[in-house]
Amino acid sequence: MKTAIVTGGAGFIGSNLVDELINMGMEVHVFDNLSTGNRSNLNPNAEFFQADLTNRAEVLNYMASFDYIDYVFHVAALPRVQPSIENPLPVHDHNVNATLNILEGTRKYHPTARFVFSSSSSIFGDTEELPTSEGATIDPMSPYALHKLIGEQYCQLYTKIYGLHTTCLRYFNVYGNRMSDEGAYKLVIAVFKGQYKNNEPLNVVNTGEQRRDFTHVDDVIYVNLAAATIPTLPPGEIFNIGNGNNLSVNEVAEMFGGARVYKEKRLEPFETLADNTKAKNLLGFKPTGDLKKFITELKEQCVTTS
Repeated sequence: MKTAIVTGGAGFIGSNLVDELINMGMEVHVFDNLSTGNRSNLNPNAEFFQADLTNRAEVLNYMASFDYIDYVFHVAALPRVQPSIENPLPVHDHNVNATLNILEGTRKYHPTARFVFSSSSSIFGDTEELPTSEGATIDPMSPYALHKLIGEQYCQLYTKIYGLHTTCLRYFNVYGNRMSDEGAYKLVIAVFKGQYKNNEPLNVVNTGEQRRDFTHVDDVIYVNLAAATIPTLPPGEIFNIGNGNNLSVNEVAEMFGGARVYKEKRLEPFETLADNTKAKNLLGFKPTGDLKKFITELKEQCVTTS
């Protein structure tokens, strides 16, 4: 039986990944401190460790306790741009130091494991290259974006120096089942969902003309599995994981309908759009996400639960 570790396995992306690994018949160990994840997301067939990934000794002890690990999926992070701007130090610990701890635990105790790192398109900043290829200029606009870039660089360094098989996946605006409905900095779709359900005007940041490449979580899960299991995939690769088209925030608001307000101003990239050619060629990536269909179903859920 194949064995996997999923950090952040009680969170949005991580819990969906855990479910699929369990469905594939794998033994799965979940590391999560539940700061942003939820116990309700935990798969009962996975072994759960309420782990503080910033605690190096704790992480190394956990990693040493397993006889054999085939795959390590490092999904855990303190996500979102704005919180990292407002409070950068603890976010750095959770996004950089934790990544190094997991890498080191893998290197020391499971050096043959495949290591898949969840990165972010935010590392590109306000890029002028659209669609954006993996080789585009990198210009982080927030501590969070910089943290993800450092994580990528650590992964590549561990491949170069120690021979660890790492892969970095740069996600573009992931949405889907279990995305967080709580907190001050939810994804725009979750924000609109809550406001739609409460019959409130949709709060649109900036002009709403900024465009995003919205990518379904099922497609993200597919590429994680491909990165871990394709035997011929070279180590140290980086991939853009996006749907390959984009929509403005105003267009997303139109899918929900109703009144809008334009009050909040925020520093953010104007447009994201993935060139996903490399992922298609090497990972067999075939995006399937349909945002309009998803929002239609989301609105129906709001009506039935209100």
